[in-house]
Amino acid sequence: MSHATNAAGRHGAGRTTGSRVRRRGLAAAGGLLAVVTAAALASAPASATVPTSASVSVAPTPYLPKPTGSQPVGTTKLHLKDTSRPDPWVPTVKYRELMISLWYPAKAPGRHRAQYMTPKESELLLKDGKITSLPADVLSRTRTNAFTDARPAGRKRGLPLVVLSPGHGKPRAELTSLAEDLASRGYVVAAVDHTYENIATTFPDGRVSTCVTCEMDRTPAWWEKLSHGRAADVSFVLDQLTASRAAWKGARLIDPSRIAMAGHSVGGASALPAMVKDSRIRAGVDVDGTTDAPIPGSGLSRPFLFLGRQSTYTPGSGEAAATWERDWKQLTGWKRWLLVRGAEHVSFTDLGLLTDQLGIDVGADIAGARAMEITRRYVAAFLDQHLRGRPQPLLDEPSARYPEVLHCTVETKICR
Repeated sequence: MSHATNAAGRHGAGRTTGSRVRRRGLAAAGGLLAVVTAAALASAPASATVPTSASVSVAPTPYLPKPTGSQPVGTTKLHLKDTSRPDPWVPTVKYRELMISLWYPAKAPGRHRAQYMTPKESELLLKDGKITSLPADVLSRTRTNAFTDARPAGRKRGLPLVVLSPGHGKPRAELTSLAEDLASRGYVVAAVDHTYENIATTFPDGRVSTCVTCEMDRTPAWWEKLSHGRAADVSFVLDQLTASRAAWKGARLIDPSRIAMAGHSVGGASALPAMVKDSRIRAGVDVDGTTDAPIPGSGLSRPFLFLGRQSTYTPGSGEAAATWERDWKQLTGWKRWLLVRGAEHVSFTDLGLLTDQLGIDVGADIAGARAMEITRRYVAAFLDQHLRGRPQPLLDEPSARYPEVLHCTVETKICR
């Protein structure tokens, strides 16, 4: 089994019961590797023999949907080193080293569209899945909407900051569509590659770290360590972006009093321990992530949104939903529990878009573009309400525009 598929495990499959759902979840959580493999088959003529070697030389070119905000989007990368702690997974590495992607509103489009990921990262993802039938750099060709190092736009301390954390084994790139959209709406967005928790992370000197955690046993203690480690990573990133001598030249635009965290799978689950650890995070979003680090008995009073699959997170439906129910009781402030009909685990990320474009069935009963529209719209509404003070009726009751989205009353276990 590949690292990406193996890493799906508990969070990728949502710990769902039922063989059909489990097969779907694992196939979807195989991520980009499974997507690209099937893409090669989908691009072949109907009469063609299924390729089993490097005979496929033409691959489709995926693309991300245009952002819905009014501003052009710039992007840049940061290489950060936390010398105050050793790496939690490789103790011989005496400091924690991270790669960050930033997206932000830009004064004007730049000359160069950003790469989705590097050719080397694409190569390692394909190699990990034992895929030899596609060009090694195919994933790096995904068309994005952000421009590399475009000039930031905004006034001093005028932009809210959102930190994004991806699923285990997945690159920060899988959250690009959401990040670009938020940036076009006037947010600074920082997506974190959690080193040694991703199949491939490229550093400026050319080194590429791989997924050490993908080879470890998935015990409850391991998942909790993963979540707490990500919380520490996020706090360090906030330090670097809000310090007087910040790591990014545009950091003066960030309002340090308006910070939120969102993530997918374990990245979303990590938002809770991150908020417990760091009071600077004023609001949080867990997108389809089973939670592993319980909230302390004192509770958490800051706003929180659960957004996930109806098939997995309906209250009372099983182990995954039970973790949300446990945390729901400890959330004492504004909170919502929203579910999306027909969604699978990948539906909330770029992977859902890519599979749809390539004609690949990952078991979702909702189109990838529609699922991303919903994810973007509801996450942005949550952030606009809680970081910008703009009331969002969309969050209070079902919407005729988005009938796929169910509002759950947890106490009665009714979703409508």
